[in-house]
Amino acid sequence: MTIQSSTIHLGDGLPDYARENILRVASKYFGRLNTASAHFSKEGITYRCSVNIQMGGLPMKSADGRDKDIYLAFNAALEKVAKQLRRTKRELREDKGERVDKDTLLRERINPAPDSDEDLLYAEGTGSEDERGSL
Repeated sequence: MTIQSSTIHLGDGLPDYARENILRVASKYFGRLNTASAHFSKEGITYRCSVNIQMGGLPMKSADGRDKDIYLAFNAALEKVAKQLRRTKRELREDKGERVDKDTLLRERINPAPDSDEDLLYAEGTGSEDERGSL
C-alpha cells in the first residue's frame, strides 16, 4: 500500500489515517486487497487525492476527491471507490441464479396446503372436532 505525494509533506498522521481507512473499506467489501495507493497533490488552494484499490481478481477501482481540507479530499475519493466496490459486489451477487425451490418452501410454510380430506370435512361441516383437526 502506497501513500505518497510529490509536492506536499504528509506528516505522520495522514498516511496512517489513509491506510486504516483503505483497509476498513477493503475488508468491508471483498477482504482480499491486492494493491492500494493514495496520491495527494495541491491545485491552487484545494487538495486533490487519487485513490486506487485493486481487490482479488477485480479490475482496479479509481477515484479522485478535491477539497480545501486534505482529509476531506481523501474521504471523498475513498467514498467514491467504496461506491464502486459496493456496486461491483451487488452485481456479482445478483448474477447468481435464484433458488426456485427455496421460494416454494417458504410459501408452503406460510400457507400450508390442507389435505383434501380435511377440506371435505370442513366444507360439509361434518365430523367431530378431532376428525377435522385444528385448522
